[in-house]
Amino acid sequence: MIVREALKALLEGEGFSIVAEVGDGQEATRVARERCPDVAVLDLAMPLLNGLDAAREILRSCPRAKVILLTIHTEDHYVFEARRAGIKGYVSKTQAAADLVRAINEVLRGGVYLSPSISQRVVQAHPTKSEGRADPLAPREREVLQLLAEGKTSKEIARLLGIAVGTAEEYRFRIMKKLDIHSTAGVVRYAIRQGLVQP
Repeated sequence: MIVREALKALLEGEGFSIVAEVGDGQEATRVARERCPDVAVLDLAMPLLNGLDAAREILRSCPRAKVILLTIHTEDHYVFEARRAGIKGYVSKTQAAADLVRAINEVLRGGVYLSPSISQRVVQAHPTKSEGRADPLAPREREVLQLLAEGKTSKEIARLLGIAVGTAEEYRFRIMKKLDIHSTAGVVRYAIRQGLVQP
């Protein structure tokens, strides 16, 4: 919240209009559908729906929007996944104050912005080249995985996603089978490694 307030003040000071502030990924996708912003700045580790999956949803409903991801994760595979998702800016939280305005200006010009701390190899790599194993989960399965890792029950997941409890349980079964994981603790560890939740 404090970081969000500081970034809002910085952006308003640079002349940008903030059309909305949200607290989780599901709210971000809902607001983006309603308002279709020029730029959406998302945190990779948002609750309920992480920044990558929220970005995919936002770009589906509002293709002209540019998405910038704020994160503490600067490892190559996170950056590659963000580029695959159509994200135009990838800003390290440690450099957010210095980089965010530059990132917004660059993506509005049609470019791509990556914080300088991200390796040149990543910048020069083509997003369709092989960058490790593709995610075996479908988008809805990733949503359910994140909610499971956040400690939500099948009943809570069903309510949040507007599905039947049996369907939520079926998703849980399919996710564990696809990932060859046999416990909730294993699901949590996988979600942490994927950057969907913070440890």
